Amino acid sequence: MQSQSKSSTEIVDSELRGRLVGVGHPLLDISCEVDRKMVMKYNLRMNDTIMAEERHKPIYSELKSRKNVKYIAGGSTLNTMRVAQWMIRSQGATSFIGCIGNDSCAKKLISCAKKDGVDTYFQVEKDTSTGKCACLIVDKERSLVTDLQAARKYRLEHLKQPKIIPVWSKAKIIYISGFMLNGNLETVMYLAKHCSQTDFCMNLSAPFLMVVPHLQNAVKRVLPYIDILFGNEVEAKAFGLMMGYKTDNITEIAASASSEKSARKTERSKTVIFTKGAECTIVAKDGNAERYQVPTLDYKKIVDTNGAGDAFVGGFLSQLIEGYPTEICVKAGHFAAQTIIQTSGTDLSHNNQSYFPKNATLLQDPKAELNIKRGK
Repeated sequence: MQSQSKSSTEIVDSELRGRLVGVGHPLLDISCEVDRKMVMKYNLRMNDTIMAEERHKPIYSELKSRKNVKYIAGGSTLNTMRVAQWMIRSQGATSFIGCIGNDSCAKKLISCAKKDGVDTYFQVEKDTSTGKCACLIVDKERSLVTDLQAARKYRLEHLKQPKIIPVWSKAKIIYISGFMLNGNLETVMYLAKHCSQTDFCMNLSAPFLMVVPHLQNAVKRVLPYIDILFGNEVEAKAFGLMMGYKTDNITEIAASASSEKSARKTERSKTVIFTKGAECTIVAKDGNAERYQVPTLDYKKIVDTNGAGDAFVGGFLSQLIEGYPTEICVKAGHFAAQTIIQTSGTDLSHNNQSYFPKNATLLQDPKAELNIKRGK
């Protein structure tokens, strides 16, 4: 199943088409501002992500019944592709591969992704529900309850289909989240070993991946094939502990991680990028780390923090595929993250701001983009 879209504000650049591909768990985000009573009702914590248990199942229908509910194409990797597509604004620049069901949630997810301009290539499981994520927003914070369902049933056979092979084999960058290691390690390793001419990128995604023994082993197996590793401060510390670096300083952890041996056929440096909230972003390569300050943002402008990490990666990769240096990519990541946290949920479909990497100028008239060469 494939969906494509073309926005009136997008430009067509054949050199960028299909250059950035995400493979991950597609979820329909069901996002809503709620009160703390609902959070307490389901025994949830703010700024936390959990897997749905049986007692959490009613939360999805309860959110759907609310007037202010929003449906957004989600899941960590798809969020990143959506943001990157919004930043690039070149038709067909991003693609996403994953597994969905054959139900109303799948139809909503496909429609949302199409509206955001991401080309989608889905394996469809007819007897399993589409994955979904309940996003409860309270006072600029969020609590996420994920029910993967069909998302975790993605099979390597789909990736090997003749119509799917060109999607990922011709990409300049392939991006996955660490969540794919939980149940889809075979797919991840196949990609890692068969994309020698492609930048293979992964996000650490969650601390538990570096704590649970069999998931630790999965992270260590794929690590030698990773060209660019992303993570936040908490994930970085869990990674450092897992690797036995004997420090909780994330700058030192990033430097050590960037020195890990590569199993890639072509010699290349490993880049490690750790975000430290509103303070700074740390980028390490060949054992050397640099810090990039995050621009100040008025706290009053923050709507909610959902998706900030995914947005940073989307912004970073959107400039990387165009060949911009690290500093420009980091600035784009900061811009994307700060844009997302000023938005309810991760919905950018109505945001017509335009990003130019040379000076990070925001144009109020998106049509101007059609008349100006990007970055010039």
